[in-house]
Amino acid sequence: MAEPRHNTSSPRRVGVREFRGNLTSFLRQVEEGQRFVLTSHHKVVAEIGPPSSDVVIRKPGALRGKIKLGDDFDVLPADVLKAMEDGA
Repeated sequence: MAEPRHNTSSPRRVGVREFRGNLTSFLRQVEEGQRFVLTSHHKVVAEIGPPSSDVVIRKPGALRGKIKLGDDFDVLPADVLKAMEDGA
């Protein structure tokens, strides 16, 4: 994949219908750094662009082994159980 270019110009205005019809092309441009303002009936409805630099990519399993559950995790206290049974 090519290095993203950081486009400092203002976002390009695009109609939703045009965007939807050429989605793959527009997403490729977003990957390259282009930003778009999506319009519907001349009204701005959304902005799309590359993610900001503070977006953290989640790594599944990163906390494996670091979280411990208490021995009584799945034990319901008697008073809570009774309150639930009485309300039924």
